[in-house]
Amino acid sequence: MKLKSFTVQKYRSIIAAKKIPTGRTTILVGPNNEGKSNILRALVTAMNILTRERYVRGQTGRIRGGLRNRRTYDWETDFPIALQEKQPKGETVVILEFELTPEDLDAFRAKIGSRLTGTLPLQIAVGQNGYRVTVHKRGPGSVTLSQKSDQIAKFVTDRIDFQHIEAIRTASAAEEVVSDMVAKELQQLEDVTEYQDALRKVDELQKPILSNLSASIHRTLQQFLPDIKAVSVQIPPVARYRALRMGCEIEVDDGTATLLQYKGDGAQSLAALGIIRHASESGARGKYLVIAIEEPESHLHPAAIHKLKQVLDELSDKHQVLITTHNPLFVDRRTIHNNVIVKGSRAKPAQSVGQVRDILGVRAADNLRHAELVLVVEGEDDRVALRALLSHHSPTLEEALRQGTLGIDTLAGGSNLTYKLTLLRQSLCETHACLDNDKAGREAFEKARTQGLITDADLNMCVCQGLTESELEDLYDASVYRDLLQNRWRVSIDSPRFKSKKKWTDRIADCFGHCGKHWTDRLAVDVKTAVAEAVAAAPAAALNAHHKACFDSLVKALEDRLKARAEAQQAD
Repeated sequence: MKLKSFTVQKYRSIIAAKKIPTGRTTILVGPNNEGKSNILRALVTAMNILTRERYVRGQTGRIRGGLRNRRTYDWETDFPIALQEKQPKGETVVILEFELTPEDLDAFRAKIGSRLTGTLPLQIAVGQNGYRVTVHKRGPGSVTLSQKSDQIAKFVTDRIDFQHIEAIRTASAAEEVVSDMVAKELQQLEDVTEYQDALRKVDELQKPILSNLSASIHRTLQQFLPDIKAVSVQIPPVARYRALRMGCEIEVDDGTATLLQYKGDGAQSLAALGIIRHASESGARGKYLVIAIEEPESHLHPAAIHKLKQVLDELSDKHQVLITTHNPLFVDRRTIHNNVIVKGSRAKPAQSVGQVRDILGVRAADNLRHAELVLVVEGEDDRVALRALLSHHSPTLEEALRQGTLGIDTLAGGSNLTYKLTLLRQSLCETHACLDNDKAGREAFEKARTQGLITDADLNMCVCQGLTESELEDLYDASVYRDLLQNRWRVSIDSPRFKSKKKWTDRIADCFGHCGKHWTDRLAVDVKTAVAEAVAAAPAAALNAHHKACFDSLVKALEDRLKARAEAQQAD
């Protein structure tokens, strides 16, 4: 079961935001004061009522009731102020549309006794006098389902759980979330015989004290109210169970054991966010988890933001993550429709990466303005050669390059990989790297990987069997550029020096030196550029058949990533 969409009506600045889709990740982006936080908080209100308020009053089995505290919903501030005078009994309405798996549908029929087709929409209406949870469905069977709203709501909450992390993440906020998790975990003890025996013992020890207190209060009250016959002070079993679940402190030892409330803002923020991973792994206890996070970038150092992005990506593989953000790093670049643009108190999925860039004020380079996937290569010569080679060997990549959805960008040296990947992420581009298989390329990759900018899946290196180090030029067939070197520089590569186990640049340098040429960085650039142009002019014959495997892997990786993006967008 998962949340498919939600609708918000009459919450703060939002009069109506209809059927906002929720996917693997849902990113609410937009300018300040346009309503994205209010949309998320409306969802938080509805999910808290469904999973928290009902959880607290589950012993009564009632759906209708007052709210536990004003933090969940305060009519005076949460119902649109402009409507309050005309609609003194007005309600905020949130419709949660859930998508059920085939297993869920079978269980629904067995437990509820009704056959469900399509999705299951629940309407949470909340006002000054409490809330109502009803089935929001029209057509045949709607009346029957509405009569079973209580059972259906419980069916949903037995399968789905919710966590909310606010933008202002203090130690108390972290402790509140952890306390809620502790309460759920400790609830498991309530069916253990030893635990029940211990509570009965506590009850026995408390009874004389409560009895004496009751008698004392009785004697005092009789002086004012002579007709009072008895007073009984009791601790209900439910209250005793609840009291033992609540209250906790978080102590963090980072060299010195200190309560979290005495740590810095960044540490407190990360602590609140850090419990998400635990909640997904154990707190939900087998339930599907919906996680709502406001501005995850708040108080965090850029390096911590990259790490957090990795955590959220991992969570979204199993659960649903909804966030509000101003930071382009959190935008879903793979499935553009997962980014919801909120403007003028209205919300709709983005149709292109350009829309998201515009709303966030991001400016991409002119050659990458339409790019959804960017291949990062080390130099301009690599870009020239690979553009021709990829276009020749793959019609799919040729079309993507022509349309601009696949771009190729250069590093001007492998050591700049981290910097370039950071810029491309900020420009909302998904990236893939093709690097030389040498010390500089490997070190650059490891640095970017440890900072959360790239994964092993996002890299292809120019590996040639038999060579300890190799580069893109090692993949070329020498016949493509042999005459070029001879005619332009009067250098022959028909010598043992060119057949050594060194990488291509070092072998070419040895050949130039053997021919009495002074090898310089300028000359290296000129030679590489000329060779790349020769490859681009004859891509069909340019690759050495013995070293072509890693190029074929690059082609497949790029095709697969473009295909996955297209399928994800089509599915949405």
